[in-house]
Amino acid sequence: MMDQDTTVAALKTAIADFAAAREWQPFHSGKNLAMSIAIEAAELMEHFQWSPPAAETVDKAAVAEELADVLMYALAFANSLEIDVAAAIKAKLAKNEIRFPVSAGIASLKKKEGKA
Repeated sequence: MMDQDTTVAALKTAIADFAAAREWQPFHSGKNLAMSIAIEAAELMEHFQWSPPAAETVDKAAVAEELADVLMYALAFANSLEIDVAAAIKAKLAKNEIRFPVSAGIASLKKKEGKA
């Protein structure tokens, strides 16, 4: 599976099938999955704790594995609550367009200050 040819729906189905095969649905409540997302996100953050912010100092394979855990729990959460991920992201981006207009961005500020 690659980003450019794998849909969100296909990923959600793969996660649902994986959980169903193990009969994990009773444990996949919104609360449990939200907590799991936070726990896995903390494990992702551990890779950056006490390290310089340079990308070359990161174990990319380990970070990718932790990111996969976060995303898999997020998709399981979406399945559990029947959330359309694409629609939720599009709606949030629309809200963020209003909250954070391009005109308030760093490039616009630099242009106004004559630094661009």
